[in-house]
Amino acid sequence: MSGTAVAPHDDYAGSVQEKPFALRYIDWIWHVRGEVALPPQQSGEETFDRLAPLFRQTGTSYNRYQNTLTFRKKDAAAQDKMSVFDSGVLQVENSVLRYDLISKALLYCFLAPLLFLAFAQATIAINNWKKPAAHATGTAAKAKHKPAEKQVVPPMNPIDKALGAPAPDKSDGEDGDEDGPKSKKPTPTPAYVFAGIFAALYLIGRVLEDRLIKSLFCKSIAGT
Repeated sequence: MSGTAVAPHDDYAGSVQEKPFALRYIDWIWHVRGEVALPPQQSGEETFDRLAPLFRQTGTSYNRYQNTLTFRKKDAAAQDKMSVFDSGVLQVENSVLRYDLISKALLYCFLAPLLFLAFAQATIAINNWKKPAAHATGTAAKAKHKPAEKQVVPPMNPIDKALGAPAPDKSDGEDGDEDGPKSKKPTPTPAYVFAGIFAALYLIGRVLEDRLIKSLFCKSIAGT
């Protein structure tokens, strides 16, 4: 809904209040801020009239009060050009439109790499914890039993080799350590890969959304 003489709801009013001191230095992670110069002689009311179609979308509610427009989105449609943003405040002052938009999607993309890096460090810690125990077990087994003589693998028959027959398997201890074949350990590599992917998504999205929303506001205000 909209109305130039309707006071904003409490939820919206809270979004323009002074933020806690600690948030001032980190809220750029999920906030997109900027400003757009208005055409000459264009009033704030006319500006919001031109921007109104952007907020008449499914799942979007908004309020206008004097020189301020606040909005909130819930279950926004995919075709909504501002679907990446969950809420925000737009203000007209001195022939300039200033906006402060909040995106949970950007926040999640920022936190995802940290989560996967934590998984990687946990995997490394688990491997380091298991390594001494496995080494102690192998040493005890080696002291208790004499190492078996290395089994000699007979050469392949030339005819079998020509026909492509597989080579005879080696004994269990040859390809691994003294305790037998190499065991598969959890590796942190996949976690690092996913961390890199989400970090790239955040950086690209942060820059791209900043430019797209500014371009969208400019075109809407200019009526193009």
